[in-house]
Amino acid sequence: MFKGFRNFLLRGDVVVLAIGLTVALAFSTLVKAFTDSVINPLVARAQGGHSVGLGVQLGQAGNGATFVNFGSFISAIVYFIIFMAVLYFAVVVPYKHVSAKRGKIVFADPPPTKTCPACLSDDLPVAATKCKYCCTEQPSAVVDGDDA
Repeated sequence: MFKGFRNFLLRGDVVVLAIGLTVALAFSTLVKAFTDSVINPLVARAQGGHSVGLGVQLGQAGNGATFVNFGSFISAIVYFIIFMAVLYFAVVVPYKHVSAKRGKIVFADPPPTKTCPACLSDDLPVAATKCKYCCTEQPSAVVDGDDA
């Protein structure tokens, strides 16, 4: 029972989905801080209010509704960077290690591709001898030599 649950959790799509949702949550915090601290004061410029912080006062001194708060936005950026670093080192690195032990490669660079000279499709594998779109014969892959 636990082996099946572990296999379910270690499937690539579950981890990728979890990472995607976590990144979306962190990014939404960043966007919310930007809108609350920069966009909203610009829109509320015509109204009144009072506030103090790291930023620029656009209207009457002490008016919180027209204060562009850069401090809050900078803190959201720092939060996002720290959050992503923790996520990478606490989830992605161990998952890559466990997956490598299971014989799977995850979060790797995509394989190299080449472009078809006839139809200009750019997602052909380097070893392809025919284009999968227009069936044109492909030149053999050029191996870089010593150009000294």
